[in-house]
Amino acid sequence: MNHQTPELAAQELVSVREIFGIDSELRVPRFLEATEHVPPIDPAYRFNADVTLAILAGFTHNSRVMVQGLHGTGKSTHIEQVAARLNWPLMRVNLDGHISRLDLVGKDTVVVRDGAPATRFQEGVVPWAMVQPMALVFDEYDAGRPDVMFVIQRLLERDGGFTLPDQNRVIRPHPHFRLFATANTVGLGNLNGLYHGVQRLNHAQLDRWNIVAALDYLPVADEVDIVAARVPDLAQQPSGTDLIRSMVQVANLTRDGFAAGDISTLMSPRTVITWAENISIFRDPALAFRLSFINKCDEAERFIISEYYQRVMATELDESYALVPAGA
Repeated sequence: MNHQTPELAAQELVSVREIFGIDSELRVPRFLEATEHVPPIDPAYRFNADVTLAILAGFTHNSRVMVQGLHGTGKSTHIEQVAARLNWPLMRVNLDGHISRLDLVGKDTVVVRDGAPATRFQEGVVPWAMVQPMALVFDEYDAGRPDVMFVIQRLLERDGGFTLPDQNRVIRPHPHFRLFATANTVGLGNLNGLYHGVQRLNHAQLDRWNIVAALDYLPVADEVDIVAARVPDLAQQPSGTDLIRSMVQVANLTRDGFAAGDISTLMSPRTVITWAENISIFRDPALAFRLSFINKCDEAERFIISEYYQRVMATELDESYALVPAGA
């Protein structure tokens, strides 16, 4: 990676109401031209007003914004789709257990120069992103290793420089560099047992995030529209939209059951879309339900989930999909 990145064209102020359909008088900056790092626009995406305004504050005022929510709520996609409509380049980094300090900062590599081996510093993603107009998104922020998280801490200070000790230099951020993160928890660790591998975050670091937005699942009508847009073959069938609405209602029952502690697995919008895709393949909602969701669930909880299905679909699952616990 190198620092010779062409500058983007000038920015313009655009209406939040016109671009995002949110009832607000705010105007936000947008680049006139897009580069290869600008995410593509998803016309089917539905924006949460509060979370969108929080993300826009990050882009407009250089606030550090973390979006927290359960899996499948669209946290990363939400940031991407805001960036897409602002023509703002974006890079996502998943802070899984394999991401090391060297991946973020950089490391010395051996190259052949004039026929002889030589060392050259290969910068990591952080110094590369900092010196250009770029939104850097740390996905699964609460799953990052402690040594990696402290590398990030200096970035959380407004206009904070980034030190490369091996190079004896400090990198100053570009005026249009922005920093975001997504997390399943709010830094308290794996309290409910759902997200194995997440860490308890250092509260001094958590306190450096200017804005923490909570993203929940979409209203039924919006989720139905998204599934219909993703799987038009199903939506265009007779009663296809009604079937999708029933599927979303089943998903909401699993979410309510999860919140009440009745089951340990819930259906995300991603799972509903997969269910719809499998219905288009197998032409059987019950079989598709089993292959998309049931087989992922604890066997002891499958009776409860079958009741959810029966309550909404007004039909019992076929015996071939019987939800019988092992050993029964």
